[in-house]
Amino acid sequence: MAKRDYYEVLGVPKNASADEIKKAYRKIALESHPDRNPNNKEAEERFKEAAEAYSVLSTPEKKAQYDRFGHAGMGGNGGFGGGQGMNVEDILRNFGTSFGDDVFQSFFGSGGRGGGSRQPQGVRGANLRVKLKMSYAEICNGANKKLKVKKSVSCTSCAGSGAKDKNSITTCGTCKGMGQVREVRSTFLGQMQTVSTCPTCNGQGSTISQKCGVCKGEGRVYGEDTISLDIPAGVYEGLQLSKEGAGHAGERGGPPGDLHIFIEEEKHPYLLRHELDVVYHLNISFPDAVLGTMVDVPTIDGKQKLRIPEGTASGKMIRLKGKGFPSISSYERGDEVVIVNVWSPKSLTHEERVILEKLKNSPNFKPPTQPDGSESGTYTDENAHKSFFDKLKDAFNG
Repeated sequence: MAKRDYYEVLGVPKNASADEIKKAYRKIALESHPDRNPNNKEAEERFKEAAEAYSVLSTPEKKAQYDRFGHAGMGGNGGFGGGQGMNVEDILRNFGTSFGDDVFQSFFGSGGRGGGSRQPQGVRGANLRVKLKMSYAEICNGANKKLKVKKSVSCTSCAGSGAKDKNSITTCGTCKGMGQVREVRSTFLGQMQTVSTCPTCNGQGSTISQKCGVCKGEGRVYGEDTISLDIPAGVYEGLQLSKEGAGHAGERGGPPGDLHIFIEEEKHPYLLRHELDVVYHLNISFPDAVLGTMVDVPTIDGKQKLRIPEGTASGKMIRLKGKGFPSISSYERGDEVVIVNVWSPKSLTHEERVILEKLKNSPNFKPPTQPDGSESGTYTDENAHKSFFDKLKDAFNG
């Protein structure tokens, strides 16, 4: 099933402000919250779909990438961007308190899953940045890449809790497990309530009496992880893709950071990229230029036969339709432009020189004095005055 447009999911226009996006998400989250719709799979999916849309549209960098490339820029179904793979608890942890006071508490009170009894989580892990080199063929067709990265991973000894065992974790007596303390002050405007991080547990909601001997209480260790990435076709040098939850592990069970992937293009031995098009310089001999020939030219997808017509001049450009790169944001595909160069030898044998001397005086080997072949008169070829670079520009412009 095709993914719905994120703006459609939240019911807002593409020019919606950050406040409008937040308000739309809040409304859907309250209506479809699992605590209000127990055992309602449809409501739960709606809840997760809205959270995924909000996670992208509420982040300026992700929103800009989505506006330009759509779901392809988020990695499509390959796990990039949005809330791919999120469960309800992930959503409540990441977005439940994203509006200051708990977005769900006023509706569900303190007894629901989104209310005051929910245990706070540890510190979120840092984001991870990697560079990914891709060949022209991989860029053209898309690729599954497996990356081995050094990063913080969850401690398997304590399952990320940071404690020696479950008996070493106790609920904080100051905040009663909330991670926050509320203070009511009397002012000339009346009573004012403030909320601050619990000074006893530093917002964890719990304290550890005995730390894990492996991670020393952090809930994470430095290690190696293999990450599978599905790269969409049509990426290009400098493009950034993101995979949520693939960054450094969080501290004491906190959510992991994100993985940011920066695309680098491997140089091709024969082809040169120009936006969606590629350029290839083909060298042919003088006899082949005069008589015509069939040659094999390299393309992104492999070799292709190309006919060189009789009388081909040096600098002629031949366009191979659809042999360039696909666009990541549309169905457009570029072409390959073959630029023909007539190669001249630097040394000749005596026999070769005799043959060329005979041809030199042949009428067919004498260039016309004018582009139209006439002895005198005005130019009839409107392209004759154009430089090589003008012609190259015309070739790219189709």
